[in-house]
Amino acid sequence: MKIAIPLAEGKLAMHFGHCEQFALLDVDESGSVTAKEEITPPPHEPGLLPAWLHELGATHIIAGGMGSRAQGLFKQNDIEVIVGAPSMAPEELVSRHVGGTLENGENVCDH
Repeated sequence: MKIAIPLAEGKLAMHFGHCEQFALLDVDESGSVTAKEEITPPPHEPGLLPAWLHELGATHIIAGGMGSRAQGLFKQNDIEVIVGAPSMAPEELVSRHVGGTLENGENVCDH
C-alpha cells in the first residue's frame, strides 16, 4: 500500500488542502515502511488532489480534517480515507494505522 499524509512542518497538517507537502510512504505486507518521498503538491484547486495522489499510486490518505466532498472524491479515486488523526510524524501515523492503534479523533474540517 502507499499512504499519503499531508504535512506542515514535518507533521500531519490538520487541513490537507493547504499543506506544504505530502509524504508518500510505501508499506509492505508486514507493515514496514520501505520507502518515503516528500512531494510538493500542485496549487490548491477543489478536486485536484485526489486525482493527483491517485496518479502517484496512493491507496490511502491519513488526514486530520477533510470535508465530505473531498472524502467522496478520494473514494472515487480508489483511495481509502482515514480522518481525525492527530498531528504526528508520518512514520508514527503509518505504524499506528498498520498496527490498528491509530485513534481517530474528530474530523476537524467537515464542511
